[in-house]
Amino acid sequence: MIIEAEKLNFSYTKNGRQILRDVSLTLQEGEIMSILGPNGAGKSTLLNLLAVLNQPNSGTIKLCGKDTKKMKPREVASIISYVPQNHTPAFSYTVFDFVLMGRAPKIGMFEKPSSTDFEIVQQVLEDIGIADLADKAYTEISGGERQQATIARALAQEPKAILFDEPTAHLDYGNQLKTLRVIRSLSEKGYAVIITTHNPDHAIMLGGTTGVLDRNGHFETGLSNEIITEEMLNNVYGRTNLKLTYMEDVDRYICVPPNL
Repeated sequence: MIIEAEKLNFSYTKNGRQILRDVSLTLQEGEIMSILGPNGAGKSTLLNLLAVLNQPNSGTIKLCGKDTKKMKPREVASIISYVPQNHTPAFSYTVFDFVLMGRAPKIGMFEKPSSTDFEIVQQVLEDIGIADLADKAYTEISGGERQQATIARALAQEPKAILFDEPTAHLDYGNQLKTLRVIRSLSEKGYAVIITTHNPDHAIMLGGTTGVLDRNGHFETGLSNEIITEEMLNNVYGRTNLKLTYMEDVDRYICVPPNL
């Protein structure tokens, strides 16, 4: 098992609202988990805990069987890579150098990147399909290209699991689909993947498992084609009368909102 989280509880202040309540999940090699939930439910908070960017008030997280409390940051980085919603660098690094930063956990404190590091970065850029952007400034490329570069940097880290925090939030529809295809291909290559999203259709398209986080911090998981129901969607999104309709042309269910 790549990730094992058991009975996680979290609140930002001692007397504040509890964000997560007894949240448990597991993720194995090649598995995709989509996490759905309303704004403010704690989806990003959960990812931050799994990436060991924050610590739960109680509960345990294990990466490849080892308690994260006993792991050094370099050990965590060898297993988990994190793709945030937004990333704006302070300097105009080239896309190649930006992706090369993903190799940092593999390079000693006083070492320079080796020829192997450069080869890995070049290969990742080709795999993602953005090798032609290598010499362009990261700050000057489009939002969709920037998202792809951020994914490439995560892959250059050579992790076992990749966590995506709303990777399609600021992309046009074409780039959303391109990002979902990349995520699906990563699971097919054996990466364990978690993605947070506000779009139930994304969870349906990706398949795998889905975790549902409600406003009270409770978390429920199941196979995507079983847990995503009209009742669940309307409970999560405030009884909006959402419908699931099977589309024969695409051989899957789609989420349909009421007539506006």
